[in-house]
Amino acid sequence: MDLEFEHNTLGQRVLFAPGKAAEKLEAEVSRRGAHSIMLIASKAEIEIALGVSSAIEVALTYTDVAPHVPVEKAEKARAAAAEAGTDLLVCVGGGSTTGLAKAIALTSGLPIVAVPTTYAGSEATNVWGMTEASRKTTGVDDVVLPQTIIYDAELTYSLPAGLSMASGLNALAHCIDSMWAPGSDPINQALATEGIRALSQGLPRIKADPRDRKGREQALYGAYLSAVAFAAAGSGMHHKICHVLGGAYNLPHAETHAAVLPHVLAFNAPAAPEAAARIAAAFGAEAAVDGLNALQEAIDAPRALRDYGLAETSILEAVQLILPVVPPTNPRSVTQDALRQLLESAWAGTVPIR
Repeated sequence: MDLEFEHNTLGQRVLFAPGKAAEKLEAEVSRRGAHSIMLIASKAEIEIALGVSSAIEVALTYTDVAPHVPVEKAEKARAAAAEAGTDLLVCVGGGSTTGLAKAIALTSGLPIVAVPTTYAGSEATNVWGMTEASRKTTGVDDVVLPQTIIYDAELTYSLPAGLSMASGLNALAHCIDSMWAPGSDPINQALATEGIRALSQGLPRIKADPRDRKGREQALYGAYLSAVAFAAAGSGMHHKICHVLGGAYNLPHAETHAAVLPHVLAFNAPAAPEAAARIAAAFGAEAAVDGLNALQEAIDAPRALRDYGLAETSILEAVQLILPVVPPTNPRSVTQDALRQLLESAWAGTVPIR
């Protein structure tokens, strides 16, 4: 690879502290001198959030969280933050929770401390997304990048094994997309390669024992690396497909990524042999597609979009929505027919071959 490139590294404080999230959050709030904290968590994870925030004084606890951050919910949360005189956002949860905090920060400039409980990776990117009228809009703005992340592997015990697998594959999608996204370079490719290795080792351990802390730590480590790589490389073909499907058809985020990923990898790998070789090596496989297929089989990964709400009759419409947003830098030219075949395979859940 030609070593002439431009790489931007995002500034962020990252704390890995198994079993110490509450302690680290208390210290971080004290370090920042925050006085009016808005705690954001979904209703499903509020108990975890209350435990994490037990040592700090919270001015407002907010639980109106929804996937894909509907614009109306973002506006409601922004108003609540302003009314409470918030000077620090603390979000505890997955991508939807982090996404809502980002939506508030986008218009207010408020700093975010993120405490992830999944492998979504949103906490390590400056990418925001919101949905309006069944269409998802994404953007990039450094103001939404959480200033501090606190990773506590024990908090991910609450994520059932099945959802852990889907969330981990979402992180893996960040890695693989980073190998050929518009801003891909040797630095984010190196991060992505290590992310693939960590995730491919951690996820089977979690599948075998959901309370395997070493497995959880490897998955969180891999998820962080994947997000850092993705933040620098940008959205490739895979993420453009999944963002459209999630926004237009309200499909679950992680499961959609898991089902689409092998088909995008199989489509792009022949046109990007160097990247494919690195992916294969990270999996410890002869070929990239073989490595991903083996991992998906080992962890019983989500396979078919039809299982998550996509109607077969929506595929042609989806093709028309996706085609205009596929990056022109994708290593392989994407035609309408090729995209239709890819979506049909992902809908049916067929296993791609190299």
